[in-house]
Amino acid sequence: QIDDPTSNLEEVTDEADAIASVNNLGSKQALSADYVDSDYQRGQLYPFSLGSDLHVATFALTNAAPMTPSFRERWYMNVNSLMDRALSPQCGSGEDLYILTGAVPSDRRVHGKVSIPAFVWLAACCAVPGSGWAMGFVKHTRDGDVIEDVMVKELEKLLPFNPQLFRDNCGETEQDTERMKKILEMVNQVQDEERTVQSEEGASALPSAKSERSALLPPEASEERSSFLGKFMGLLATPIIRLFQLLYYLAVGILKNMMYFLWFVTKQVINGIESGLYRLGSATVSYFLAIGEELASIPWKVLKVMVKIIRAILRILCCLLKAVCRVLGIPVRVLVDVATFPVHTIAAVPIVCKDIAVGLGGTISLLFDAAFGTMGGLFQVLFSICKRIGYKVTFDNSGEF
Repeated sequence: QIDDPTSNLEEVTDEADAIASVNNLGSKQALSADYVDSDYQRGQLYPFSLGSDLHVATFALTNAAPMTPSFRERWYMNVNSLMDRALSPQCGSGEDLYILTGAVPSDRRVHGKVSIPAFVWLAACCAVPGSGWAMGFVKHTRDGDVIEDVMVKELEKLLPFNPQLFRDNCGETEQDTERMKKILEMVNQVQDEERTVQSEEGASALPSAKSERSALLPPEASEERSSFLGKFMGLLATPIIRLFQLLYYLAVGILKNMMYFLWFVTKQVINGIESGLYRLGSATVSYFLAIGEELASIPWKVLKVMVKIIRAILRILCCLLKAVCRVLGIPVRVLVDVATFPVHTIAAVPIVCKDIAVGLGGTISLLFDAAFGTMGGLFQVLFSICKRIGYKVTFDNSGEF
């Protein structure tokens, strides 16, 4: 996700599963291949041993910085010693203890890519009201340097951009000075032990195949000067002592793991009960709130219905008034004419029939007058013609010519 923000892969994904799907893999984030063929190993900034649960993220490369094997081992030993002997015992059960770790890079790089830290640091804050405290620790990567205790404000000045590590400086005004004195006493013991280990490691001449912890054993020269009986007894007692030590470590480890397991189970059960009670309480409160809201909304809903009914009645009355106004707005003369139209129409029927009959009679009389006038005119023409010719036409009493 650092190299390719658009990737859909989840966090803490193996590199083998990310090669085919992540663009520019290794451009901004370190890879395992960056540590190959170098004198440095991946050193956890936040050691795995500080967590009571299996924190897979502590093994991610984003929680690692290049460290030499000896420096990494001393850093883990210092952190574990500080946690077991100084920090956790002075913060109750450790529930209110907060740990921050980090590294400040130097100009040196592994294969020109991964920055080698100039120093690593740890900040602790015990957020117990009235008896809290805050402490910082710095360990430089130079050989021979022991872990240093500093105040949190001094540590913040050593870090880039001077960040504020804890809110309100972890209750700076209410810190318990007595607890801090006890912590500093244990820190001094851890520092003295580290100086002793470093001095013995520098003075010992053991073969390179032995681990650094074997440097704490007595040198071989003292064994050569011992007597034969001492050597023989030592050879007999060493396996028994080693066996008892192994049994002791196994018993302590099993007991510690059992305690961690019981504490984890108890914590999970308590958390489950708390979450169940919280969900039950929240569900009950939500139920009663919903009922109260519904009951409180009933008068409002009734009022809304009444308002709608009144609005509907007012609309009906408004429509009726509009209709009456429109009816009253028609001229009275038009209403009278409309009312008397049938009377005038029925009364005019006889007059119209009379006019039609008179018209028909006049037409017929005109036709008769025209016919007789035409016939008379024709007879007069014939009589005038006959007169001129000299014929006399008489009529007898019988009506014949």
